[in-house]
Amino acid sequence: MELNIYPTKNEVAIEFCIFLAEWLKDKKSVHIALSGGSTPKIIFEELSIPGKYAINWKEVHLYWGDERCVPPDDDQSNYKMTKDFLLDNIDIPEDNIHRILGENDPREEAHRYGQELQRNLPVQDGIPKFDMVLLGMGEDGHTASVFPYEIHLWDSDQNCELAVHPDSGQKRITITGRIINHSKNVVFLVTGAAKKEKVAEILGKKSNYKQYPAALVRPQDGNLYWFLDEEAASGIRNLNSGS
Repeated sequence: MELNIYPTKNEVAIEFCIFLAEWLKDKKSVHIALSGGSTPKIIFEELSIPGKYAINWKEVHLYWGDERCVPPDDDQSNYKMTKDFLLDNIDIPEDNIHRILGENDPREEAHRYGQELQRNLPVQDGIPKFDMVLLGMGEDGHTASVFPYEIHLWDSDQNCELAVHPDSGQKRITITGRIINHSKNVVFLVTGAAKKEKVAEILGKKSNYKQYPAALVRPQDGNLYWFLDEEAASGIRNLNSGS
């Protein structure tokens, strides 16, 4: 695990963009699962700055780790946020954008998107393999749209599952643990003081940390990176960077 801590959310976003651009250098046909949230929004804006990052988007295929079951023009849609702040501003082929169809029947769409991953991604040991998965973490320790009360979805034998938000009851499509932990690289982007308690529990392996889906992220033969701001990292001062 590599731990990267920066003073502010904006600096987390900028440093991740630098990391991403360097990582993508000279790569061909790369498959990345995106995350929603406020930090990815800043990342998308940063990546949209003309000429700042030398990324050949024609070689990048974009997917989503989770999506709310809403139409693509709904303000709650992760796809819409990505489209508004990144996709409309870069030169990426339409065929490279693989969105979750949140407007479709949720259970059928979970199955369809799981099949799309199986069909489009390299497959190893029968499981689709992302080059990179971006993850956020909620204040409750959820990641993608696997929530603590539905933690059984993490161990599903399906690529994607139908999840339900514990408070709003909103339906969501999410990739499962088998996809996340099979990825070559997994990157957590976590910012804000509200996350510091769960970050400290998970990274310090304290208390009942295994009850949080984010604690179950352990790539089997890949790399795990945490990008944190100082607020989110304020409970882990005793941990060593890069451990």
